[in-house]
Amino acid sequence: MSSNYLMATLLSLLTIFCASAAIAAPRTQRPNVLLILTDDQGYGDLSVHGNPHLQTPHLDALAKESVRFERFYVNSFCAPTRAALLTGRYPLRCGVWGVTHSKETMRASEVTLAEALKTAGYWTACIGKWHNGEQYPYTPPGQGFHEFFGFCNGHTNNYFDATLLRGSTPVPTEGYISDVLTDEAIAFMKRNQSVPFFCYLSYNAPHSPYQLPDKYYDKFADKGFDARTAGFYGMCENIDDNVGRLLQSLDELQLAEDTIVLFLTDNGGTAGVKHYNAGMRGGKTSVHEGGCRVPLFIRWPRKFDKTHVVKELASHIDLYPTLLDLCSVPPPKGPPVDGVSLRPLLESEDADWPERRLFTHNPISPENRYPGAVR
Repeated sequence: MSSNYLMATLLSLLTIFCASAAIAAPRTQRPNVLLILTDDQGYGDLSVHGNPHLQTPHLDALAKESVRFERFYVNSFCAPTRAALLTGRYPLRCGVWGVTHSKETMRASEVTLAEALKTAGYWTACIGKWHNGEQYPYTPPGQGFHEFFGFCNGHTNNYFDATLLRGSTPVPTEGYISDVLTDEAIAFMKRNQSVPFFCYLSYNAPHSPYQLPDKYYDKFADKGFDARTAGFYGMCENIDDNVGRLLQSLDELQLAEDTIVLFLTDNGGTAGVKHYNAGMRGGKTSVHEGGCRVPLFIRWPRKFDKTHVVKELASHIDLYPTLLDLCSVPPPKGPPVDGVSLRPLLESEDADWPERRLFTHNPISPENRYPGAVR
């Protein structure tokens, strides 16, 4: 066994010990937050939204137990959406307008959801894909997360036995990456039952490359789908199984009633669009509906025992102020926020909601004929 491996193992154990030491901030009445984000999964890539080709029973059940947003918008590609949901600000204000060459790097001066919740005693973790900066202080540990397990760039090429970062230390893993990230999130929640926690679980699936366990791929290949679509749909079903494991763990830990669970995706669909796109035009990178209208499910059993469907416009910039509002955390000083709290829409089907304008920017390519949209 190499000395580097031993050192990585010791650092990993130290991280876990430090996380367990979070009991210094005892649990209050503030709820936990589990924010689940998937990569390149569109609105139409769920059976609850009518897709006839795949089954997502756990996400369907979550949707039915949640307040569901029918017209929820994000950016049409990865990094800008992530910056917006973490700060409540349009990504251009955060310095994020692309996916490579530092265009994805969020300014260190931005106040993130993790930093805001940290001030109220939350223990915070980013698990999975970051894609808002690769060097400290632009990485999760520099942006308010006590724990980080995943990768900082926007892409990884190996979904099996991947080498990931724990903090800033590379560590080997065993198994399929979405399963590994789910295991980590479950372990994080178990370690931090006694404190309010914020778990930002950012899957890199079903983004390409389409690598997945055979049983998921074979199901769709046997139906006659091409290799790309079979891989994509199989990855969607694997995510669904992992969401089921997360929700079951919350039940077993008796945390479900007091945990706000959010599920959304970072942009419109990719490989499944040609088969089913819920009647929408366009996919990833498009500012049309199919490129930036995505699912948003918010479940908090203790507060929202009567579920309903919200048809008013909402956006990624609204999650930061919404979660601070729901968690009774005063907004810290920082740059002005563009989003608004969705609490009235969560609490009532008949909320008096003013008309608003939402902007979608896509300046990723200077040749882009339609670089933006207003709704």
